[in-house]
Amino acid sequence: MCSCCPRTRNSTVTRIIYASILLLGTIVACIMLSPGVDEQLKRVRIPGFCEDGAGSSIPGLQADVDCQMFVGYKAVYRICFGMSMWFLVFAVLMINIKNSRDPRATIHNGFWFFKCAALVAITTGAFYIPDGPFTYTWFVVGCVGAFCFILIQLVLLVDFAHSWNESWVDKMETGNSRCWYAALLAVTILNYILSCIAVVLFFVFYTKPDGCFLNKFFISFNMLFCIVVSVVSVLHKVQESQKRSGILQSSIITLYTMYLTWSAMTNEPGEDMCWLPEIALSTRNVCCCGVHFRAISIHLSLYSSLSIRTSSTTQVNKLTMASKDSAILAEDGSSPDLSTGPRRVEDNERDMVQYSYSFFHCMLFLASLYIMMTLTNWYSPDADYTITSKWPAVWVKISSCWLYLALYTWTLVAPLIFTNRDFS
Repeated sequence: MCSCCPRTRNSTVTRIIYASILLLGTIVACIMLSPGVDEQLKRVRIPGFCEDGAGSSIPGLQADVDCQMFVGYKAVYRICFGMSMWFLVFAVLMINIKNSRDPRATIHNGFWFFKCAALVAITTGAFYIPDGPFTYTWFVVGCVGAFCFILIQLVLLVDFAHSWNESWVDKMETGNSRCWYAALLAVTILNYILSCIAVVLFFVFYTKPDGCFLNKFFISFNMLFCIVVSVVSVLHKVQESQKRSGILQSSIITLYTMYLTWSAMTNEPGEDMCWLPEIALSTRNVCCCGVHFRAISIHLSLYSSLSIRTSSTTQVNKLTMASKDSAILAEDGSSPDLSTGPRRVEDNERDMVQYSYSFFHCMLFLASLYIMMTLTNWYSPDADYTITSKWPAVWVKISSCWLYLALYTWTLVAPLIFTNRDFS
């Protein structure tokens, strides 16, 4: 049976397991957000558990646990608190590990039962934390951590746009040029069409003729910024310094900017909200498009936290601390021949680790905070059991949007400013 399994490296298996733990925790948090969970708990009639509904407590314990604490946004806060603290402990513990012969590397790559038990214990204990200042404090921590994670996502997304364009241009030059040129043009046009539709819908549904000046500013400024970036990307001087720069990257950047703009406007507090009544979201029911965008965001967070793609850009590899053979989805299989015996996990880090253990756990720590904010739509559960949106969440997304556009613009103009540096 072992001979049927593919060759696997220790560094790969470990990252997949940690990602699976993060995904499992996210699924549990999603279940807590599902409508009617408290009613289902009451219907099951577990002895002593939520027998009187969501407002009941669990008798027989030294600390009474409000059943309402187990559902909704507060449950998500506590589940993600447990996950993030778990990853943060490992991030500190794994600092400066050079190879797998370090005793701490054994903890990173093994002892899964004890580590999972510790995760369950931390998460369970989080439900006993009194409300008090915890909820708002953790909301602020979540905003800061999610903002940092978004910045890393933006760097990876800019690099992804450049890599996508470079790949298709190479295929266009070496293969069927007409086919790949048509594909390149079609994707670019589609991205811009979707972006234009988004701008129109934003003005229709998120502004009013006699008000909503901030939303009008967000939409107009971001639209003009995207137009400027798109024009800069096709300037003759830029094309000379970066032959692979093109309009495809700008279309991807523009479309993602529109998403960030929409996401920011949906987080505006109720008293300042400019939405039409037909699209206003309740505190417990989220529209389908919002759920889909959250799913996309969570997938992006898992992708970013794993750093599974080795970038063609050296500076991005330095950020993600990826090695030459650290791509999980595309390993070259250059490991020693194991065909003569059972195919076990190969330790490929005896001489040097393939990625920074500490940075990897730090990414998962930030990913946990980002997932927490994404699942709760950046809303803050207050002490009076109300769910409110906060202006910091709006400005975090808008500022990250501007940083995103500025970062991409810098990748275009930097070779023109620093002509003596290699930006290839």
